[in-house]
Amino acid sequence: MKIDCVVGARPNFMKMAPIIKALKATPGLEPRLIHTEQHYDAAMSKIFFDELGLPVPDLFLGVGSAGHSEQTARVMVEFDRVVAANCPDFVLVVGDVNSTMAAALVAAKRLIPIGHVEAGLRSFDRTMPEEINRIVTDVVSDLLFTTSEDAHLNLANEGIDAAKIRFVGNTMIDSLLLHRERARATSTALETFGLNPGRYLLVTLHRPANVDEPDALSGLLGALGRLADERPVLFPVHPRTRARIEAFGLGAVLARHPGLRLIDPLGYLDFLRLMESAELVLTDSGGIQEETTVLGVPCLTLRPNTERPVTITEGTNILVGTDPARIVEEGLRVLAGERKTGRSPRYWDGHAAGRIAQALAEWGQA
Repeated sequence: MKIDCVVGARPNFMKMAPIIKALKATPGLEPRLIHTEQHYDAAMSKIFFDELGLPVPDLFLGVGSAGHSEQTARVMVEFDRVVAANCPDFVLVVGDVNSTMAAALVAAKRLIPIGHVEAGLRSFDRTMPEEINRIVTDVVSDLLFTTSEDAHLNLANEGIDAAKIRFVGNTMIDSLLLHRERARATSTALETFGLNPGRYLLVTLHRPANVDEPDALSGLLGALGRLADERPVLFPVHPRTRARIEAFGLGAVLARHPGLRLIDPLGYLDFLRLMESAELVLTDSGGIQEETTVLGVPCLTLRPNTERPVTITEGTNILVGTDPARIVEEGLRVLAGERKTGRSPRYWDGHAAGRIAQALAEWGQA
């Protein structure tokens, strides 16, 4: 069975890397890796392929940056050409980026079966582009691979046939568990940035609702700055976020808080090392909510909702919203020793990719 495995952006790489390895090890499955290049520069793409051991993609689509509609359309046009020329038996997509939905739509219109890894996640906030991508991809998919049991309820409520759903676990955690010791052994990030384990905070911000509005971004930077008065705060800045900080003239906010350090994006191993050793992580990323849960590191999610509630009910995540006063309040609690403890959810055990490969092999033989 020829399987086209599509990736496009940084979160996809961590999820697809163990899947490609498992598919190649499974008789009867022939994976081909296709990179749409939704993320294309070295800091957001190449370093992740190198560190995660992903093979060089069989095809690059060269889509690049654009608005949501244009980017989705570009992926559809380019991937449709690939599908027409090579006739895969199955298309496998991961996550919720524009490339995920676009590739799934192409496959659906070509009547090619589709598998969606991370199916059923819902924030119930349709102002988020990712939520639209998730819903559309799930509707057209033939196999829906879920990371948590609450995802099954979401799919059932949307009328998805239970026979299509496979509870397999979390492939992002497969990557984390595989590379954790390597990150500890090889990363020099703590030394590079002069940080003491357990005595600093780590931040990521990139959601449009947080970084595209001057007042929202200014408020968040002010809250981070207040926490930086207590502990060093390291902030690897997404290119989108850095551009907004400069465009909105927020340098004065940063200047008031020298402990808030903005740095360039990091590779997977360095970020994993910093995340594992942090006293607290603050983020608007879905994947980081999951990774901190497995690492046992407190996490504050700077959003009004999350599509990963299991990280709250079972993990170390607290949903704090975007009010600066609440962020500072909850952050100071953690720094005072009020740490939330949790446990790894079921099947977040490093073997999710193997379950996906087995399900695809059985599906192909049916």
